[in-house]
Amino acid sequence: MNTRRELSDWLPITMKEVKSRGWEQLDVIIFSGDAYVDHPAFGAAVVGRLIESRGYRVAIVPQPNWRDDLRDFKKMGNPRLFFGVTAGNMDSMVNHYTANKRLRSNDAYTPGGEKGYRPDYASVVYTKILKDLYPDVPVVLGGIEASLRRLTHYDYWSDSLKPGILFDAKADILLYGMAERALLTLLDFLDSGYDIKSLDCIPQTAFLDSKINYDHCKIWDETVLSSHDDCINDKKSFARNFKFIEKESNKMHAKRIIQKVEDDIIVVNPPFPPMSEQDLDASFDLPFTRMPHPKYNKRGTIPAWEMIKFSVNMHRGCFGGCSFCTISAHQGKFVASRSKESILREVEEVTKMDGFKGYLSDLGGPSANMYKMKGKDLSICAKCSAASCISPVVCDNLDTDHKSIIEIYDAVDANPKVKKAFIGSGIRYDLLVEDFNKKTNKKTADEYLEKVVLRHTSGRLKVAPEHTSDKVLKIMRKPSFSNFKKFKEKYDFFNRKHGLKQPLIPYFISAHPGSTDEAMAELAAETKDMGFRLEQVQGFTPTPMTVATVIYYSGFHPYTLKPVYTPKSLNEKKEQNLFFFWYKHENKGKLIAKLHKLNREDLIERFFTRKSKLFKNDDSYKKRTFLGRKKKSFKKNTKR
Repeated sequence: MNTRRELSDWLPITMKEVKSRGWEQLDVIIFSGDAYVDHPAFGAAVVGRLIESRGYRVAIVPQPNWRDDLRDFKKMGNPRLFFGVTAGNMDSMVNHYTANKRLRSNDAYTPGGEKGYRPDYASVVYTKILKDLYPDVPVVLGGIEASLRRLTHYDYWSDSLKPGILFDAKADILLYGMAERALLTLLDFLDSGYDIKSLDCIPQTAFLDSKINYDHCKIWDETVLSSHDDCINDKKSFARNFKFIEKESNKMHAKRIIQKVEDDIIVVNPPFPPMSEQDLDASFDLPFTRMPHPKYNKRGTIPAWEMIKFSVNMHRGCFGGCSFCTISAHQGKFVASRSKESILREVEEVTKMDGFKGYLSDLGGPSANMYKMKGKDLSICAKCSAASCISPVVCDNLDTDHKSIIEIYDAVDANPKVKKAFIGSGIRYDLLVEDFNKKTNKKTADEYLEKVVLRHTSGRLKVAPEHTSDKVLKIMRKPSFSNFKKFKEKYDFFNRKHGLKQPLIPYFISAHPGSTDEAMAELAAETKDMGFRLEQVQGFTPTPMTVATVIYYSGFHPYTLKPVYTPKSLNEKKEQNLFFFWYKHENKGKLIAKLHKLNREDLIERFFTRKSKLFKNDDSYKKRTFLGRKKKSFKKNTKR
């Protein structure tokens, strides 16, 4: 910010900073796989500020060195209450490796983007070290890595089923999801002198117990899963488990989940209800500096912070329930929204930051246009266990009116310091298509989209149809591609109305469960005919606690237990990804051979003889490729 900051404005990360506050012992010490950025988008900062707000003494040890004499784990001493451990804002394995298991060359959560500052499976590594050094001090595990690995899960990087993370890490308790309320409850009990081993009735926590016939609090009904050993021996048991896990994760009034792991059991208590507007405001209104700790000033910028430093998050949760996505598994399907006043306060804070030139990079959330959307009658929601409120159809009880988010946009636009507030996080386009979202308020839906086109698009708008095959989209829990076409028509209309040329950037996934080579070929042809040269594409990466990952490993859909084809070999994945790049001359021969093998000669003609909208005025492209050659020559090539 423009006003000078003192080092004491950040939470301490060195013993010198701790001593400067006059503290002899800390109450809580947090170990994080990320560099310390004091911003509400970074989990360790949120947890630290929340603990501080209750009057406790807290420090953060960011990216401790686990390969030397472990001085980083010793420098703060032992805390009065507990050690907190998080791998960071990402699962450490997703952070380290690509979908093809190649080691990434950088780390967005490290100064200068340098790699190598956190271990694989960071949550387990950090916890084991702390337990060895301080066996009598409680360790509390949290963050997305721990959250999504709380029960038996498939680990893509070792190609194996792993037990719930508590079995390997031996932490005393795990807080899953966005766990502010669980954290504050735990803090109060520990501060009152309770033994952490006795705290087995806190919602949104999990713990490991050595007694098979345990006798703990019985305030919830229970679901007993197939054991970890059963899952290893029978893939259907693993698939069947996930159906129960997901259903309980998406209930307002869930059951406790129990799973045996060898001679132990992992107990997962139901989650707290979604945070109220007041509680969520309180979390975002904590006194963040919004900047990295000054320690990093000479090490280069932190890419993840650079990307979001001028952004504002308006809500949490997502009711989309996409089968490849972990958002609802971690944040929940019930959307918790901030108040208009809290959002505008943060916008004002952003305008005061050094380097701010009037542009908010993102005014959004997991899905930007789900702000304030929820069930009309919550008593109906209380009886529901569906993972998605909009797949296969939009729930009649879901209020999808865009009025509240339009009011936010108007208020932000009225701030004289804000030239434009862009939507960088993407929107659920299907909520704006009245043929799909049949009970939507068409007037406000159209008003919203027109505002997005006119005021909130930074040259192009990201949306995620993900595939064109209805069969694959059904597995993905995404709407038919026909709805994307209707959305595009409406989007193009508003662009023409205002004399703008802002392309849509659609996101697609290759090698997703259910996706065959033929489905990928049709995807490429369909999008080519629409004038797209695809850039934003990605290969499917199996991550813990998603339907798609369960299918990938087991071969069965967890809800039907029917087999589902999944491309798994590196060659299969490469061949599917190749279809995205039909326009590259070096891919022509391979694609023609592949399409002959599929008996889809009709697609050869669509790819290589008809001009797409994209290239109708691109003479240079025709000169560089076969599109400019004579038809006779092309026929000769295809007969080879």
